[in-house]
Amino acid sequence: MSDTNSNSTVPETSHVPVVLIENVNPNVRNMEYAVRGPIVARAAEIDSEIKNGVKKPFAKVLPANIGDCHATGQTPITFIRQMQKERAKKRILAGCRGGSIGSYSGSPGVEVIRQDIAAYITKRDDVPSKSEDVILCTGASDGIKTILSMLMTGKTGNERAGIMIPVPQYPLYSATLTEYNAQPIRYFMNEENNWSLDISELRRAIEEAKSKCLPRAICVINPGNPTGQVLTRQNIEDVIKFAHDERLMILSDEVYQHNVYAKGSEFFSFKKVLMEMGAPYNRHELASFMSASKGFMGECGFRGGYFEVVNFHPAVKACLLKTISVKLCPPVAGQAVIDCVVNPPVLGDPSYDRFMKEKTHVLSQLKEKANLVTELFNSIEGIKCNTVQGAMYSFPQIFLPPKAIEAAKAKGQTPDSFYCFSLLEETGLCVVPGSGFGQKEGTYHFRMTILPPLEEIRINIVKLAYGSPRLSGNDLHLCTFINKWRSCDSYNIL
Repeated sequence: MSDTNSNSTVPETSHVPVVLIENVNPNVRNMEYAVRGPIVARAAEIDSEIKNGVKKPFAKVLPANIGDCHATGQTPITFIRQMQKERAKKRILAGCRGGSIGSYSGSPGVEVIRQDIAAYITKRDDVPSKSEDVILCTGASDGIKTILSMLMTGKTGNERAGIMIPVPQYPLYSATLTEYNAQPIRYFMNEENNWSLDISELRRAIEEAKSKCLPRAICVINPGNPTGQVLTRQNIEDVIKFAHDERLMILSDEVYQHNVYAKGSEFFSFKKVLMEMGAPYNRHELASFMSASKGFMGECGFRGGYFEVVNFHPAVKACLLKTISVKLCPPVAGQAVIDCVVNPPVLGDPSYDRFMKEKTHVLSQLKEKANLVTELFNSIEGIKCNTVQGAMYSFPQIFLPPKAIEAAKAKGQTPDSFYCFSLLEETGLCVVPGSGFGQKEGTYHFRMTILPPLEEIRINIVKLAYGSPRLSGNDLHLCTFINKWRSCDSYNIL
């Protein structure tokens, strides 16, 4: 190359970016994911402002927007972090190529871990499970997206795939369907009956959708996110019958299966119920999902998860294995963590006593917080909350005065977003508006996790319900916020 060419320059102003927002995939551009949306971004800014000395009417932001257990103060379960114990060395590392978790595993996961998961499912359901039906994945989210991608038709218009999703729903589903250009078939959970699932509503939703798409599957989240409900066995049987009648695959999101708190509530896996119902239902296609991020373990950062496929046609199963092979394999460290979840210490193991003590403590704390939050919200005028039966979230309904709704519209925000932004700025409490999860028109909610330490919930939230004159600092400000919103008479934003 000549000196002239090497020294030549092109004016910077002449460059036009190849990728502009106008030519980014419109499906990606239109995706929304509320739990990491603008309110959370503002919470991070406020947190930074406080650290830099900016005075706020509260000492710190209370993150109650996302189900990240360790980020909100939960101590990791000791056993799950004991990766060098003898059993891990002898079993998990022996199942890795070269005896190292730094090597690739098979695309479906380390075989001995798949065997442990199958044994766990068999014991849980009293129904046989095979390791070849278990697929490890990078968190349950990755597994859900993998299965959804296989259900797409590759067509548009009324021939594109339709997927039934609950309202409210974890926004992974709506975001993924937007990304895949699929048709969400929204069915409403029954808030008046503790977020149960009405079959008449399923029928309404699918009949309205049949002219717009090809319905392929129904997604069910149990225990529920964001609603915290636990479906009864009868409810699950009704869903299975509906799915069979409508020829819909069942996607069962069961990542909170260890989190059941309410008296009389019990977790039943869809697989267990489906198999015990007998023919023809026990031959119906199902994929169920589990994660290391939730439950009592809360190991979100390891991105460990699995899904089990049931009754898949052999050719479809082969296609699934081809699909996941493109990703090479999920993180092996995450696979090892999910193995700890499904294969915990047993009586007689050196780690057993400590493990049981820590597990019992975490779940008992979550149960206490579930009861506390339910009681708290129902004691405040203008807020109504169903019993938090399971999972790790509350989803209270807020009844906003007309002035608040008008002010929100004037700012171009949904009323619940307006409320949540104000709540964050005034009190430091970071929650997610219900519009990010879906809700019936004319109703307003927010999702709040029950993960922060019990005393932080008690100090920063509970006392606001009573307006105690002895409150100070954060507590006094929370009371002021609620009272102002209740009347809207003196709220300066309005």
